[in-house]
Amino acid sequence: MKLQRSRSYRHGRIEIIPMIDVMFFLLVTFMLASLSMQSLNSITVNLPQGNAENLQHKEPVTLTITKDSQLLIDKTPTTLENLAFALKPMLSPADPGVVVNADSAAPEGIVVQAMLQARRAGVEHFLIAVKRQ
Repeated sequence: MKLQRSRSYRHGRIEIIPMIDVMFFLLVTFMLASLSMQSLNSITVNLPQGNAENLQHKEPVTLTITKDSQLLIDKTPTTLENLAFALKPMLSPADPGVVVNADSAAPEGIVVQAMLQARRAGVEHFLIAVKRQ
């Protein structure tokens, strides 16, 4: 003869819905934190389209040329005559490269003249910023 216990024991359950909510909250928090840690030293321009490899440098010097021929070095306005003088102290001796962020509607002559002035400042490598297709 079997004796029944006076209390029946229930097995515990693990509810995963609150855990999923917490994980999504952490994912969004870390995504927003990583986006806020990026520092971009350029102004938004309409870039030409093309295929290019991703830039592997940490914080490159950015030469921006807008469609109205305005020149900026890391968001600092400059003129074509003062470009070499303003750019020279910003270059690192380990990697004398500059990212050229030229608007697709910018005159090609201004872009070439700005690159020649940057070459006089000691720039050896030019990286052209393009928009992915």
